[in-house]
Amino acid sequence: MTEESASNKETRELYSMLHQEYTIMTEYRMLQTENLHGIYVIPSYESSFLWYGVIFVRSGLYEGGVFRFTITLPEKFPDDETPVLTFVSNLYHPAIDASTGLLSLREVFPMWDKKRDHVWQILKYLHIIFDNLSIKVPANTEAACMYKTNRKFFMQKVRECVVTSIDHIYDDPPTEDKHYITFKPYDPDIHEKAKDIMLTAFKPTEGATQGMSWVQQGCYQPFSKEETMS
Repeated sequence: MTEESASNKETRELYSMLHQEYTIMTEYRMLQTENLHGIYVIPSYESSFLWYGVIFVRSGLYEGGVFRFTITLPEKFPDDETPVLTFVSNLYHPAIDASTGLLSLREVFPMWDKKRDHVWQILKYLHIIFDNLSIKVPANTEAACMYKTNRKFFMQKVRECVVTSIDHIYDDPPTEDKHYITFKPYDPDIHEKAKDIMLTAFKPTEGATQGMSWVQQGCYQPFSKEETMS
């Protein structure tokens, strides 16, 4: 290979890498514009291919649960397989593999199409599975069976997951990644000031109803302050 050919190859590789990074950040920007109540996601500080997430379940059988997850993008994203969503929190659910924590996406993304499919759609599906537990091809067959035949046992397992998620909400992060989502116990000297600043700075667009959400002192149930400008 000549020196010129090697230089051209390096240029193409650099362009490909930058283009991929731009595509990933565009995906994240799209996610931020969607209406994903109770879901918070941020790319890892160390790798844009790993995203940290947490969902506050606000209704349904899993109400009150605070479940952590990660999203892993494939090496050749978006020209590759479907991204992988893995629950870090223990979760008893028909769509979630009990041993790996993997969310089954086969029903909604049998093949990833970069022109049609986006990461925010995976998170939309994440909302759906907590409301609709009737999964055609369950990843956890026991959970699917118990949901249909022994609802009392199923609910007991679900409540255990919800309680455990709350018990571990203040755990130390398992990584030193600066973007790992952490929570701290309520401190009025810190959190009241932060809330006041947020509410002062918040200016909804004219004619629109918008709101801000936070977690109420002493519980893990998010609530919102809505304001309407006319």
